[in-house]
Amino acid sequence: MNYEVTVEVSARHVHLTKEQVEILFGAGHELTPDKWLSQPGQFLAKERVNLIGPKKEIRRVAVLGPVRSAGQVELSLTDCYAFGIPGVLRESGHVEGTPGMKLYTDLGEVELDCGVIVAQRHIHMTPQDAERLQVRDRQTVRVKLTDHLGRNLIFEDVLIRVSDQFSLAMHIDTDEANAAFISGTGRGVILTGTAEE
Repeated sequence: MNYEVTVEVSARHVHLTKEQVEILFGAGHELTPDKWLSQPGQFLAKERVNLIGPKKEIRRVAVLGPVRSAGQVELSLTDCYAFGIPGVLRESGHVEGTPGMKLYTDLGEVELDCGVIVAQRHIHMTPQDAERLQVRDRQTVRVKLTDHLGRNLIFEDVLIRVSDQFSLAMHIDTDEANAAFISGTGRGVILTGTAEE
């Protein structure tokens, strides 16, 4: 049996530590939720930051909360080309050996030594979802996207991430979404009999 999953497009965004928030927005400042996201407790903040690479600057980039233990910038490969930095595919939070870049606001700036990644496509799910879908944490699966203006495709190597803090949803970046003609959200089917053993 195949299982459907909501596919959400994750545009470029930044995760910050508490210290970085205070440097960029002022002592004692806390991120202000603007829109709650599908993952429990996660939100799009009202705050924005500017990013600078060797070739380009992009202003008013989204910040996601809550704060994390390490700063991270998630870009598409197209963004990386525009900035003039290498695109390094990584699971979120695995930033060792990745490029860095400067973030700034009118109040301060932060230089990341590393943390700029192209996020590996993945599916968040609870342990109950994993049992129902017959998959396990850190397994990879194939997901077929259909009914997207004639550009149906199958994504290989979709990482399963299981936690009781998650809600069932697949995340892809804007390059992947453009290839499938997805804007905002779409639908996918987790294909059975294709997961790594």
